[in-house]
Amino acid sequence: MAAHFKGEKIQVLPDFLYLNDLACEAVGGKIIFATDDFFAPAENLLKKKNPVLKPDEFTDYGKWMDGWETRRKRIPGHDWCIIQLGVPGIVHGFEVNTSFFAGNCAPRISIQAACLTQVDLPEFGPRGDRIGTAASDEELKAVKKMKSDEWTLLVPMKELKPRYLDTSHNYFSVSCKRKWTHIRLNIYPDGGIARFKVYGVVQKDWSASGPNDLDDLVAMENGGICVGFSSAQSGHPRNILGLGRASSMEDGWETVRRPDRPPVLKADEKGILLMPGSEWAVFRLAHPCVITHIEIDTNHFKGNFPDTCKLEACVLNTEEEKDCITQKWNLKQNPKWNPLLSVTKLKPNKRHFFDGTALQMQDVITHVRLVIIPDGGVSRMRLWGFPRTLLYASK
Repeated sequence: MAAHFKGEKIQVLPDFLYLNDLACEAVGGKIIFATDDFFAPAENLLKKKNPVLKPDEFTDYGKWMDGWETRRKRIPGHDWCIIQLGVPGIVHGFEVNTSFFAGNCAPRISIQAACLTQVDLPEFGPRGDRIGTAASDEELKAVKKMKSDEWTLLVPMKELKPRYLDTSHNYFSVSCKRKWTHIRLNIYPDGGIARFKVYGVVQKDWSASGPNDLDDLVAMENGGICVGFSSAQSGHPRNILGLGRASSMEDGWETVRRPDRPPVLKADEKGILLMPGSEWAVFRLAHPCVITHIEIDTNHFKGNFPDTCKLEACVLNTEEEKDCITQKWNLKQNPKWNPLLSVTKLKPNKRHFFDGTALQMQDVITHVRLVIIPDGGVSRMRLWGFPRTLLYASK
C-alpha cells in the first residue's frame, strides 16, 4: 500500500496494517499504569475512533488534547505507560499517531513487551479520571515489581514525526514474532501522542479444543483476520470480526456507493436487485475448519445495508495467500472460490442466521470471501464450525 503526501515522496505503508489492533479498547485493551497523565490521560491512546481537534477547548490543566500528554518534565527520567492487550497475540508492528500534536509531540519513543501470567501482575486499583495527576507512590511501588524496564525491546529508541502535513502516522515493524500480553510504551522525555495501535494475530491454543467443539473460526479473538477487500468508506472490514455486537456503524464495515448502479433499479422474480457489480472482503480463518453455521449481522445499517450477500470459500497455503495480498487479490489466476452460502437477501438492522441446510459445502477450508451486492454495510460476521486438520494443499 502507498500514501501520497504533499511535497513528499510516496510512503509505502507496511503490510501489517491489515492485521487486528490487539490493544484497542474495543477488544479489552487497557492502561494499567502511566507515570503521568497531567494534560490528557493515557487511556486516549487506545480509542478506536480517530483523534479530533477542538481548538478552543481547555481543561483546568491546559489545552484539551485527544491523546496522552504528560507535563513538561522537571525531574530526572522519562515518561512511560503499560498497556494490557485486550487479546494476547503475536505482534507484527506498531502505529504511533501524533495527529494534532505539533509543539507538544513526544520527540522519541521505544517499545518493550512481555508475556505475563496473572500471577506476575501486581494489584492495581481502578485508574479513574487521571487528568492533572501523576503516578502515586503506591502505584510506583506496585509497578516496580513488574520489572518492566527489563522487558524485551521490540522497538529501540526512534524519533517521531509531529503532525505537520500528513506525517503523523509513524510505523514500526517487529522482527521478534512471539506471543505478548503486555506492552510498555516509553516516550522521551515527555510530551504527547494521539493514538497507539498494536497490530498482530491472536494465536489460540487449539490443542485444548476437541473435534466436536464448536468455535467461531473467523472471530478476531480466535485468530481470524481480514487479508483483503475492495472498498471501505466507514469502518475497516476487520471490524466485523470484533467482540460482541457492533456499537455503531463505525464499528462495522461500510463501502462506498458503487458508481455503476443502474439509473433505474430492477429486481428478478425473487426480489433480488439486478446489479452489475459488488464489493468483497477476504478473511483468513483462525484454523482450517468445516463451517456449519453462519451469522451475518446488519445491526445499525438501516438505510445502507446490502441488498444481498454470498459467501465463497477456498484453501490457500501461506505462499499463495502472500501472492494474493501482494497483488491485492487481482491475480490472473484467481483462487478457486467455491460457494459456501448462495446469494441471500438481507434485511436492515437484523441478525441473519444460516444453519447447515443452507450451506453448499462441508469441505475443510482456510479462507472465505464475503461478497455484498451491490454495496453497503455489515456490522458482524460469525462462522461457526469445527477445527480440522488440513490433509492437502491447494493447487
